[in-house]
Amino acid sequence: MQIEVLKSKIHCAHVTEANLNYMGSITIDEDLMDAANLIAGEKVQIVDNNNGERFETYVIKGERGSGCVCLNGAAARKVQVGDVCIIISYALMDFEEAKMFIPSVVFPDANNRL
Repeated sequence: MQIEVLKSKIHCAHVTEANLNYMGSITIDEDLMDAANLIAGEKVQIVDNNNGERFETYVIKGERGSGCVCLNGAAARKVQVGDVCIIISYALMDFEEAKMFIPSVVFPDANNRL
């Protein structure tokens, strides 16, 4: 049996930009991606703590060290710059493997720095 479990989480990142005129996704500082064990193209769930929105998109690499957390395309309508959000990814794994798996959880500061 396989189950879906938390793989990665960036907890309380601050939205730095919302770009409606882009073809979807979330741009994340590559430093945050590395720390949270996320890769470009990975599916993520976004939870906006300010307005309660929950939606899914995929990751694209942002400039390393920039602190960038930018919602693009239609997702830009679901957030405001300055909102605090949680970025979550999940993984399918064997039930026994999941019991021992330790997710990568990152707590950035107010400037989205580690």
